[in-house]
Amino acid sequence: MVETVSASLEYVGTVQPKATDGLPYLPSRELIEAVNLAIYLERPLLLKGEPGCGKTQLASAVADELGLPLESWYVKSTSRARDGLYTYDAVGRLRDAQLAGSGRLNEEQIRRADDPTTYVRWGPLGRAFLNEQRTVVLIDEIDKADIDFPNDLLLELDKQQFLVEETGEAISAKVPPIVFITSNDEKDLPDAFLRRCLFHFVEFPNHDRLIQIIRSRFPSTPEALVNQAVARFLQLREDMKRDKGESGKKVSTSELIDWFRVLRRYPHEEALGHLGGQLPFAGVLLKSWEDHIRYLRLGKRG
Repeated sequence: MVETVSASLEYVGTVQPKATDGLPYLPSRELIEAVNLAIYLERPLLLKGEPGCGKTQLASAVADELGLPLESWYVKSTSRARDGLYTYDAVGRLRDAQLAGSGRLNEEQIRRADDPTTYVRWGPLGRAFLNEQRTVVLIDEIDKADIDFPNDLLLELDKQQFLVEETGEAISAKVPPIVFITSNDEKDLPDAFLRRCLFHFVEFPNHDRLIQIIRSRFPSTPEALVNQAVARFLQLREDMKRDKGESGKKVSTSELIDWFRVLRRYPHEEALGHLGGQLPFAGVLLKSWEDHIRYLRLGKRG
């Protein structure tokens, strides 16, 4: 039954996700293949790549194209693995027990207070397990959490089940969710966790794909302006890579879109003129004073 459900779903990458912040989403052939392998094998797909390369958007793109619900779990440094499954309002239950003891609750409220399931609130992964429709789950930036966080999800992701400790209820996935996990590689993930995932590194868009992105977003823009702006943007990225290394912060696709939108405010020839001198509108691309000092005169460097 499950295999039939998995085999019937195929992502082709042709439908634009609804929430793209104005950015066209153009997945590579390799990424589309990785998604379909994850769907077929019912394994989480771990996505790595520098910020701004489109990792987070993939879950929305898959959910929108396949017509599936999406549950997003944005991990923070304080997140616990259980938060994605459920939370339990122990304080609320204690309060209601005290009110019941003082005679301030009616019979219906007392019955609710006596039922521990009343105080369970399902998290994104818990809701996906309970949904009778296959659900896409995004676990975003898993490497922000404590190093034990991934290991605490091993059973849940591998066996598709978990236990609500406060009620003793065992929850098993009605339909295995399609799980995407993103990482910015800020810390190493445990080997046991990695063994349970498929992996794909999302490359930053190359020159031709950036041209395609800009033309998709701004279809009426003259070709010369698109080509020159993308060339300047990539020159800036190469300088940043040389100075900061592969792991250093570099300008992203979303910043390119904002920068190009500013350039388009001007007539074509004037915009080209801006690109011929110093790096124009540098504040859109450069987010630190050090970067301003280092790259502001990019156009005049040999």
